[in-house]
Amino acid sequence: MEPRLLCWTALFLLAGWCLPGLPCPSRCLCFKSTIRCMHLMLDHIPQIPQQTTVLDLRFNRIREIPGSAFKKLKNLNTLLLNNNHIRKISRSAFEGLENLQYLYLYKNEIHALDKQTFKGLISLEHLYIHFNQLETLQPETFGDLPKLERLFLHNNKLSKIPAGSFSNLDSLKRLRLDSNVLVCDCDLMWLGELLQGFAQQGHTQAAATCEYPRRLQGRAVASVTVEEFHCQSPRITFEPQDVEVPSGNTVYFTCRAEGNPKPEIIWIHNNHSLDLEDDTRLNMFDDGTLMIQNTRESDQGVYQCMARNSVGEAKTQSAMLRYSSRPVKPAFVIQPQDTEVLIGTSTTLECMATGHPHPHITWTRDNGLELDGSRHVATSSGLYLQNITQRDHGRFTCHANNSYGSVQAAANIIVQAPPQFTVAPKDQVVLEEHAVEWLCEAEGNPPPVIVWTKTGGQLPVEGRHTVLSSGILRIDHAAQHDQGQYECQAVSSLGVKKVSVQLTVKPKALAVFTQRPQDTSVEVGKNINISCHAQGEPQPIITWNKEGVQITESGKFHVDGEGTLTIYDAGFPDQGRYECVARNSFGLVMTNMFLTVTAIQGRQAGDDFVESSILDAVQRVDSAINSTRRHLFSQKPHTSSDLLAQFHYPRDPLIVETARAGEIFEHTLQLIRERAKQGLTVDLEGKEFRYNDLVSPRSLGLIASLSGCTARRPLPNCSHPCFHRKYRAHDGTCNNLQQPTWGAALTAFARLLQPAYQDGIHSPRGLGLPMGSRQPLPPPRLVATVWARAAAVTPDHSYTRMLMHWGWFLEHDLDHTVPALSTARFLDGRPCSSVCTNDPPCFPMNTRHANPGGTHAPCMLFARSSPACASGRPSAKVGSVYAREQINQQTAYIDGSNVYGSSERESQALRDPSVLRGLLRTGLPWPPSGKHLLPFSTDPPTGCERQEQDSPCFLAGDHRANEHLALTAMHTLWFREHNRVARELSALNPHWDGDTVYQEARKIVGAELQHITYSHWLPKVLGDPGTRMLRGYRGYNPNVNAGIINSFATAAFRFGHILINPILYRLNDTLGEISEGHLPFNKALFSPSRIIKEGGIDPVLRGLFGVAAKWRAPSYLLSLELTQRLFSAAYSTAVDSAATIIQRGRDHGIPPYVDFRVFCNLTSVKNFEDLQNEIKDSEIRQKLRINKLEARLRQAGCTDVKGVPRKAEERWMKEDCTHCVCESGQVTCVVEICPPAPCPSPEFVKGTCCPVCRDRGMPTDSPEKR
Repeated sequence: MEPRLLCWTALFLLAGWCLPGLPCPSRCLCFKSTIRCMHLMLDHIPQIPQQTTVLDLRFNRIREIPGSAFKKLKNLNTLLLNNNHIRKISRSAFEGLENLQYLYLYKNEIHALDKQTFKGLISLEHLYIHFNQLETLQPETFGDLPKLERLFLHNNKLSKIPAGSFSNLDSLKRLRLDSNVLVCDCDLMWLGELLQGFAQQGHTQAAATCEYPRRLQGRAVASVTVEEFHCQSPRITFEPQDVEVPSGNTVYFTCRAEGNPKPEIIWIHNNHSLDLEDDTRLNMFDDGTLMIQNTRESDQGVYQCMARNSVGEAKTQSAMLRYSSRPVKPAFVIQPQDTEVLIGTSTTLECMATGHPHPHITWTRDNGLELDGSRHVATSSGLYLQNITQRDHGRFTCHANNSYGSVQAAANIIVQAPPQFTVAPKDQVVLEEHAVEWLCEAEGNPPPVIVWTKTGGQLPVEGRHTVLSSGILRIDHAAQHDQGQYECQAVSSLGVKKVSVQLTVKPKALAVFTQRPQDTSVEVGKNINISCHAQGEPQPIITWNKEGVQITESGKFHVDGEGTLTIYDAGFPDQGRYECVARNSFGLVMTNMFLTVTAIQGRQAGDDFVESSILDAVQRVDSAINSTRRHLFSQKPHTSSDLLAQFHYPRDPLIVETARAGEIFEHTLQLIRERAKQGLTVDLEGKEFRYNDLVSPRSLGLIASLSGCTARRPLPNCSHPCFHRKYRAHDGTCNNLQQPTWGAALTAFARLLQPAYQDGIHSPRGLGLPMGSRQPLPPPRLVATVWARAAAVTPDHSYTRMLMHWGWFLEHDLDHTVPALSTARFLDGRPCSSVCTNDPPCFPMNTRHANPGGTHAPCMLFARSSPACASGRPSAKVGSVYAREQINQQTAYIDGSNVYGSSERESQALRDPSVLRGLLRTGLPWPPSGKHLLPFSTDPPTGCERQEQDSPCFLAGDHRANEHLALTAMHTLWFREHNRVARELSALNPHWDGDTVYQEARKIVGAELQHITYSHWLPKVLGDPGTRMLRGYRGYNPNVNAGIINSFATAAFRFGHILINPILYRLNDTLGEISEGHLPFNKALFSPSRIIKEGGIDPVLRGLFGVAAKWRAPSYLLSLELTQRLFSAAYSTAVDSAATIIQRGRDHGIPPYVDFRVFCNLTSVKNFEDLQNEIKDSEIRQKLRINKLEARLRQAGCTDVKGVPRKAEERWMKEDCTHCVCESGQVTCVVEICPPAPCPSPEFVKGTCCPVCRDRGMPTDSPEKR
C-alpha cells in the first residue's frame, strides 16, 4: 500500500504546485498555468482555475459556448476549442478575456456569428475559424479587434461578405477567405479593391477566390477587374403615382429600382430630401415604398424617388399628393382565369378593379421572374401577352392597389408546344468494336417522348442497343451490320418531330507497311533519305528509333508526313540499326534496316587547319577561363549573374579538366569550320555548313588527343567485389559491375530522345533559320513574362512546404550539370554580360520583347553548360562528330552525394580527421541546443560574404547547400543525422574502425533518403496512378542504366519551381513568427550567416513543415520572386528563373513536348487547341500561343521591308511598336506585347508602346506601370 499512497501523494503535490490552491479539472493535464483537457469527450466547458493562461479543450464534443463561460479567466492568453462540435456561440461567450491573444475555433460546425461575439477581445492577435459552416457575416463582427494580425475564414460556406467587414483591422497581416463559395458580383467589388490595396502595400497577405459566376471560378478576387464585377447603374422599374387622400390618413408612394449593387432609395419632397429620422410619421419599407402616416397640410406637393448606388443614380417622374373625398379600398370587377395557349400565339389575362382613389393595376410573376416589356403589355383591361414562348409558362398575379388597400388575383398561363429538338444527333463514323453514342433531346408541352428506330423499323434486340432515359442511343461494340440510317423521333400529343442520322462502321486495321526501309550505305558528310510508309485505320503515325532511342526533329534528322527519314551530314555516329515504327490506337508494328556510313578516302578540307585551330582554341579557352576566374574570385560579385556563376563554379580539378577538354574539342571544330568555309561546298540542299566532311577521322582523333579528351580519368577499378557489393563508391562507379560507369559522376546525361539541335550537332534551337517547317521559337524572357508569372499565392490544404524543399534537396543529390567554365566569349575574351551575341559559350536571353523588371539591358547573361568530351564517347570512338551532350557531376543514385560528395577528394575533405569514429566534420555549436552547425568552407571568398559581418559559406557535400536557407537547414539536418547514426553504431560495435563506421552510417543515411523519397514523397508527387505505374522494387537489374535523363534534369524535374513560395516562413516553438520575421525568397538566397545570427535551423525547418505549400494552379505558375526579383535584394539586376529554365532546355537540345507525346504513345498534336483535354483552361492555351514573331530571312546581307540596307547588329523600330534587329544576315522583328495595365483607364504616351497609368501620382516609367 505504501507505493500507491506515495504515488497519490505525489500527484496531489504536483497539482498543487501547478495551480496553487486551485483544483485541476478531472482527467485533465495541468502544468503550471497550462490546462489540457483533450480527447475527454467533454460536452461542456469545465470549471477552470482563474490563473490559467493556456486552456486546451480540443478534440471533445462541446456543442455550445454559453455566455460568460470564461469570464473569470482574466489571465487567459491562448484558448484552443478546435475539433469540437460547436454550433452556437453566445454573444457574450468570451466576455472578460481582454488578455486573450490566440483563439482557435476551426473544424467545428459554426453556422453564424453574432456581431458581439468577439467584443472586448482587445488583445486578440490570431483568430482561426476555418473549416466551419459559416454562411454569413455581419459587418461589425470583427470591428472590435484592433490588434488582430491573422484571420482565417477559409473552407466555410461564405457567398457574400458585407462591405466594411475588415475595415477596422489595422494590424492585419494575413487574411484567408479561399475555399468558400464567394459570388464575385458587384457586391464584392469592395473586397477586390481591398485585396488589391493589400498586395500593393505588401503588409498583408490575403487569399480569396471566386466560386461563382462560373466564368470567374478559381480566379483570385484581387485579379477580377471592375468590368468583370458587372456593376449596373440604377434603373427605375416602378414609379410612384399621384395620390388623393383625405387629411389624416396614411399615404403610400411606391418606388422600385434595380441595379448592381442594389440601389439605395431616397425620397424627395418639393425638391428637398426627406429626413425619415426626424419625422416619425415617415417610414420607408425595404422595397422602397414611402409611407406617410397621419397626413398633414404640409405633406401635399410633389414627390420624387431617387435610386442611387456606387455606379450612378436615377430619378422617377413627379407624383402629386392631394386631399380628396371619402376613400374606398380596391375590389375586383374581373379576375384573371387559367388559360391554355399554343406557343407562338397571343392571349389576354383580364383584370379590372374599382376603388377610390382609382386602384393602380400591376402584374408580377412567381419565382421572381420578370415581365418581358417587349411582349407583356399592361392595358386598361388586363395583361396582353403576344408571341407566347415556353418561358411564359407559369403563374401571373394581378395586383390592384390604392392608398387604402390592395387585392391580388392569380392565374396560370399553360403554354402548349409541339416537340422541338434542343440537341440533334449528327452522322458518325466509328471503328469496329468501338462504342457509339447519339444524344437526342427535345422540349415541348406536354413533354415529348424520345423514340429511336433503324431504317424505319425497331432497333435490333440482341442487347447491344440501349436507349437511356435521357434520350441517348448507345450501341456497344459496333459491328459492320450496325451500319445504316437511324432516326430519332420526339413524340407528343401535339405532333412528331424527326431527325435522321447515318452510322458508318469501319473495320479496325493494325498498321501495315506498304514500303519497308532497306539496308543501305552513305558516304560521310552526305544526306540520305530512308523511306518507310504504312497504312491502317486509323492512319498510323510513323516514328523512327536508333538503338532504342527515338529520333526527334533537329538539324540532324527530319521525318516528313509520309514517314521518310532524312539524315543530314551523315557521320560515323549515324551508322547503326534504325527502326521504323508505325503506331495507331490498335497497336504498333516495327521494321528495321541497317545504315552503313563509309569514309571518304584522303584528306578533308579542314585537315590543313587542325594544328593552328587546336592551338588557338587552347589559347582562347584557357584565356577566357582564367579571365572568368579572376573576375569571379578576386573580388566580390558585382551582379546577380556573377553571384550565381561564382556559386556554381566547379571546385574539383577533375571536373574542370573534363569540362575544359570538351570546350577545346568543340571550339577547335568551330575554328576549323570558319577557316575552311571559303574552300568548302557548304550550302548543299539548304544546309549552312557540314561537320562530318570537314575533317578526317584521323584528324578528329588528333583533336581529341590534343584537347585532353583522351586523357580523361582512367576506367574504374571494380576488382574489389567485397567492397563494391557492400558499399558504394563516392563517384558512383562500380555500382553496376557489368557497366561500371552507368550512373557515375562526371558522365554524360542519358537521353530518351535524340537531342534536338538547330544544326544537329550543337547549335540550340531558335538560332538562325527555323528547322523544317517550324516557326522561330519565342524568346524565353517573353514566355516567362507573359505566361509563367504568378503574382498571387494560394495555400495548398493538402501539403506543406516540405514537399517542394525535399524535392529541391533530392535534386541536388541526383544531378548537377557542369556549368560553363567561362562567362567570357572565346572569340575575344569579352564578358558575356557586356555583349548580346551568340558566341560560345555565351547564349544570352533577349529582353527587348518583354522586360517588366524595369531594367533597360538588351539581354540577360546566359552561358551554355560545358559539353562532354566528344559527347561522352570512349576515346576509341572519337573518330566522328557527335551531337553535344552535357555532364552530370553528381552520381545518379539516391546515395546522399549532396551530403558526402561525389568524389573521393570531396569525401575526405568532409570527414573529421581528428577522431577515428567515422564522423563528419562539424562547425560551431549552436548555443541553445549544443548541436553543431556545418563547418565553414575554406574555398576562396564567395558571395556569402557580401558584407563584412557575413560569415563564410558552409562546407557540405554539395556547395549549393548555401544557395538558400532552407537548403542549408536540410544539409545541416542530414550531416547531424550521419554523426548521430555513426555514434550509435560505434557504441554498439566498438570493434569497428572509423572507416567501417563511416561507410555503415553512410549506407543507413542513404537508405533513409531512399525510403522517404519512394514511400512518402513520390506518391504525393505522382499521385495514385503514377505510383501504381512505378510499382514496387523488384530487385537489382544490371540491364537498366541508372543515369539521369537529360530531359528529366533540365525540364521535367523543374516542376518544383512552381511550388516555390515567395516567403520563407520562420517559426518559433509555438509556431509563431520569430522576432527577426519571415524572409522574402530573394533575401534567403546565399545568406547562410542568417543561420548563425537569426535562430539556427529550427525556425526554418518549422516553416517547412508548419506552413501550407503553394497551390499548384495552372494559371499561377512561378512566383514573381523567381521571374523578376531573384537576387534583386543584393543587386540592381535580377535573374529570371523561368526564362533560364527555358533557355537551358534549348542549350541542352531538349526536344519539344510534341515529340515526347509521340514517344509516350499519346496522340500527336499540331497546335495548342489540340491539347484542350490536357490544358482545359482556354486562357492558358491562348497564352501559350505567343509566337507573335515576324521573321524576314535573307540569304545574304540585311535589307528591311522598305529596301533599306542594315548593318550587322543594327537595331531599329518599325511602326506599331515592332522592334527589329539585323543578326547573322537576317532581319528579325518582334512585336512588343503589353502586359495588362493595373488601372482601369490607361493612357498612351508619345514614345512608349504600351499604355501607362497616370493615377496615384506614379511616373509613367514606374515598374508598376509596365
